Amino acid sequence: MRHLLFRRIYNKLDAGSCVCACHSLKALAAPSRDVSTRSPLEISFNSKPQKKLDFLSKSVGLFGVPELDSPEGFLRAKDAAIKAGWDLLKQAVDAKPGKQTILLFDELSDTLCKVADLADFVRTSHPDAGYVQAANEAHVAIGTMVEELNTNSDLHKALFDVVQDKELMSSFDEETRRVAELFMFDFEISGIHLDSNKRQKAVKLHEELLNLTSAMLQGCHGPVSVLRNLLPSDLAELFGRLGSGSGDLQISGLYADHPDERIREAAYRMFLFPNPGLEAILQRLLKSRYQLSDLVGYESFSERALKSTMAQNPENVLSFLESLSASLKDPAKAEYEDLQRLKREMGSSSDLMPWDVYYYTARLKEQRSNVNASMYSSFFSLGDCMDGLNTIFQSIYGISLRTTDVRKGEVWSPDVIKLSVEHERQGPIGIIYCDFFQRQGKPQQDCHFTIRGGRRLPDGSYQLPVVVLLLHLPQPTSSNPTLLSPSSVHNLFHEVGHAMHSMIARTNYQHVTGTRCATDFAEVPSILMEYYASDARVLSKFARHHQTRETLPPDVANKLCEEEKICAASEMQLQVFYSILDQAFHGVHPLPDSLANTYAKLHQTHVGVPYVPKTAWYLRFSHLATYGAKYYSYLMSRAVASQIWTSCFKQDPLNRDMGERYLSRMLRYGGGRDPKLMYEDMLEEKFDMNKLASTLVKSIK
Repeated sequence: MRHLLFRRIYNKLDAGSCVCACHSLKALAAPSRDVSTRSPLEISFNSKPQKKLDFLSKSVGLFGVPELDSPEGFLRAKDAAIKAGWDLLKQAVDAKPGKQTILLFDELSDTLCKVADLADFVRTSHPDAGYVQAANEAHVAIGTMVEELNTNSDLHKALFDVVQDKELMSSFDEETRRVAELFMFDFEISGIHLDSNKRQKAVKLHEELLNLTSAMLQGCHGPVSVLRNLLPSDLAELFGRLGSGSGDLQISGLYADHPDERIREAAYRMFLFPNPGLEAILQRLLKSRYQLSDLVGYESFSERALKSTMAQNPENVLSFLESLSASLKDPAKAEYEDLQRLKREMGSSSDLMPWDVYYYTARLKEQRSNVNASMYSSFFSLGDCMDGLNTIFQSIYGISLRTTDVRKGEVWSPDVIKLSVEHERQGPIGIIYCDFFQRQGKPQQDCHFTIRGGRRLPDGSYQLPVVVLLLHLPQPTSSNPTLLSPSSVHNLFHEVGHAMHSMIARTNYQHVTGTRCATDFAEVPSILMEYYASDARVLSKFARHHQTRETLPPDVANKLCEEEKICAASEMQLQVFYSILDQAFHGVHPLPDSLANTYAKLHQTHVGVPYVPKTAWYLRFSHLATYGAKYYSYLMSRAVASQIWTSCFKQDPLNRDMGERYLSRMLRYGGGRDPKLMYEDMLEEKFDMNKLASTLVKSIK
C-alpha cells in the first residue's frame, strides 16, 4: 500500500531453413519421453492439474494464514489488524523521536498491508463469491483506517519531530532516512500540514479525485452508440455482421486488425469522436489534480508526482522525451514508408493513416518472418520456459525455483503451483504462487501481486516475501502441454522479473520492499528479463520441441529475435507522444490551449502519420487516470534496462559476476535507495538521461 501513507523483426527464411523448421513439427511417431529425463518444474507446469482429495487434514487457510480458512476469517483478520494498528499508532506517538519511530511506522504499515494487499488479490481473483465479498469488506475497512491515519495530526507530529531533526536523521542508515522521508512525503501530499480550512479542502479534493478517476476509467472503455442510418448502408451492414445488432450500432473498439479499410476508418472516427461529457470529466480531473498540488506547495501535478522518481522533475522528463522523439523521427519515418509501400502492394492507393498502422505492421511481420506462429509455439512449452528461467537464475544469482506441495486450503484453485525460491547459500528467500491458467471469472490480465512484503523482524529474522503471478494461459491437456506464443514468453519473463525483484530485495522495511520503489525504476527488473527472452543464445538453453525435443534451430531463433524489431521505432514514437501528452496535460493550469488543440499540435509534431481532425484519442487514454504524469516511466525503465543489458549482460547473458553485481547493487535495495545512486553503482557511470535515450534507440535498430 504505497503512495498513501500506508498505500501504496528481417529477411525471409531461406527454403532450406523453412523445411528444417517445419519438419520439426512432424512428430506423429515421436517416442514418449522418459519421466526420469524431465525436471520437476517441467512436470509440474506441463501436466494437467489433478484435484487432490483430502478429507482428513485441517485447512491451513489461504496462503497458510489460519484465519483465512473461511470467508468469515477475513473479518477476523481485518478486526485484528485494525486493533493492532491502533495499538501501534499509540506506540509511535508515545515513542521518543528516533529510529524506533520509523520502525513502528513500518510495522503499522506492514500490519495493515498484510490484510489489504491479500484482500486486494482475493477480491479480484478468488473464484468463491463468499471470499470475494469478505475480501471487499476487509479492503474497504482497512482503506477507511488508512484515510484516518493520513489525517492524524499526532501521528504526523511524531514523524515530523524525527524528520526535522537533521542531526538525528544524519545518524540513521541510508535506508532508514529514505523510508522516513517517503512516509513524510506521503503525509504531506495528503495536506496534513496545512491549516484546518486548507486541510478540509485537500480532503474534499482527494474524495473528488477518487470519483473522477473512476468515472474517467469507466468512460474510457465505454462503447459508442451510432444510428445505423448515419452510415452508408453497405458499411452499416458490415458492422451489423460483426455482431452489432439490428438497432443502433455499438462501436466498442478500433477494429484495428480488420482487413477492410473502410471498417478500420469508420471505427476509428466513431470510437474516437469527441465526447463532451467525458471531456468535461477529464478537464475536472486534471484541474483538481492541479489544485491539490498547488494547495500542498507544488507548481504542477507533474512536479508533485515526479518528486521521488529517478527523473525528479518535469524538466528532466521532457528533456528525455524530446531527445527520444528527435532520435526516432527518421527511423520511424522509414518504417511508415515501408508500411505505405505494403499498403500499395496489397491493393490500396490511399495514404497510410492511423487506422492502418496496426494492421499493416502485423502483415509486414508475417511477410518478413515467413514462419507460422504455431511453429514457434511448439518450441515453447510452459514447463520448458520455467526451466529456462530456472537456468538463468541459477547461472547469474545462484537461485533456484523449486516446486513445493500445497497444503489443504492454501490455494484458491487446484491448478495453482507453489514455488519456493531458494538461494544456494541463504536457503529459502520467498514464495511465488503461480496462478497461470484460465478459469471462468478470472481477470484476463498478466500481473504481479504482493501478498506479503519482506522486512527485518525485531528478533533479527527475516519476514520472507510472498507474491502471486497471474497469467491467462490455456490449461495443459492429458496429451499436450500449454504452448506459448513468443509474446506470451515475453509476458512470462516480464512478470517473473517482477517476482524475482520481490524475492531478492532484502530491505529492513516493508514500505520499500521489492517492487515498492520509484515508478520509473519499478519496471527495470522485469524489462531486463525481456532481453533474455529476446536472446538466441538464451533461447537455445531451453527452447525445445515439446514432442521431438529438438532444439529450436539457430536460424529460426535468430529470426524470432530479429522479428521483434520490425516497426519498433514507430511503436516507440507513439509511446513517446503519449508520454509528452501526459506531461502537457499535467502542467500548470489553466493550460495555454484546449485539450483538443494541445493533442492535435503534439500529434503533428511527434507522430509520423497524420492527425485526424474531430478525433479525441486522449479521451480513450485510460493511463491519464491511472498513471497521471508518470506514463513516461515505462520508457525510462526500458532505457535503464537497455543500458544494463548492453553494458553488463549482452556479451555474456549468464555471467555470474555481473549477476551478483546486479543483485547486490540494485535488486537487494528494493525502493530503499535512490535509484539514480543504484544506477551509478551498477553501471559505474553518471546517470545521464540523454545517454539513456541514445542507448534505447540503438537497442531497436
